[in-house]
Amino acid sequence: MAASPEARPGAAASPIRDRRKAGKLTQAELGDAVGASRQTIVAIEKGDYSPSVYLALRIARELGATVEELFPLDDDSPNS
Repeated sequence: MAASPEARPGAAASPIRDRRKAGKLTQAELGDAVGASRQTIVAIEKGDYSPSVYLALRIARELGATVEELFPLDDDSPNS
């Protein structure tokens, strides 16, 4: 059985999870605040689901961050 990301030393956490925890919000609370389910927030944090632009903007606003901070591109090229 694989260890969870929090249990693995040096494993990178999601920027959304980091901001959410810093703000002392649960996944359910963040979901309620942005009009999404807890399961959607879980999937976004795990990288299994890419939110719509509108949901990404609502998440960023709720967490006091920019979309770019929460959803970094894998590549710095402007055309990716």
